[in-house]
Amino acid sequence: MAGVLAKLSRPVAAAVSKKTDNPAATVSRVVEMLIATADSATSWARSSAAAGNSPPEHPYGPARAGGRGASPGPAPALSSGAMDTPAAPRTPEDPEAKGVRLRDPAPGDLGWIVQRHGALYAAEYGWNAEFEGLVARIVADFAEDHDPYLERVWIAELDGLPVGSVMCVREDGAPGTARLRLLLVDPEGRGRGIGGLLVDTVVAFARSVGYRELVLWTNDVLADARELYLRAGFTLVAERPHRSYGASLIGQDWRLPLQDGSAH
Repeated sequence: MAGVLAKLSRPVAAAVSKKTDNPAATVSRVVEMLIATADSATSWARSSAAAGNSPPEHPYGPARAGGRGASPGPAPALSSGAMDTPAAPRTPEDPEAKGVRLRDPAPGDLGWIVQRHGALYAAEYGWNAEFEGLVARIVADFAEDHDPYLERVWIAELDGLPVGSVMCVREDGAPGTARLRLLLVDPEGRGRGIGGLLVDTVVAFARSVGYRELVLWTNDVLADARELYLRAGFTLVAERPHRSYGASLIGQDWRLPLQDGSAH
């Protein structure tokens, strides 16, 4: 291929030079560079096909300096773009095969997270507006200041409508630690494995960008969520009674080591 192109380079360069008023020597050098690039790409494609390799993924990018806290460490390459998770083959039992997908929040979705938390926890647990205010502060902090490489929000969408959410943020004062927050599955989306998909997505993301551990805080009355955390490998490390949101509760701290040697 390169030999054929080389024979055509001079007449092509002359024609382009005449058409564009650019010096023939300059156009000729550009054509020669294109020929070399084409030859290199052809050789790579042939050798990769023979070896059964796939093209390399585009790196997700380096950790951004600054922001709240320090980077947890080097991260492996990760395909770029919004995270419609995961890329593994699907079966009829899998959430995405049932019309569920994960996506980044669109305008209005952060407000939806606050509204649904407030409404659902009031209806299902009798919690007052104090809880909705807490969720609003968490969401506002994320919207005003977050590192898009190290911190993410995912919206679970079913048939074009949001039915779930989860957040992964850096833990203030603890470099290398991420916190799972605001896990929610709307009643319209329950029974489809969405909660497990959201938790697994946070774990995979936190591990991929180099966090050493993942922590979360919940309350003992949220039994379904606890089952998801146990299934993902979290360990209950502390419990404390407290009075919040108009109810007497037992708060729980959970932890998941993500890297070898990160266990305390």
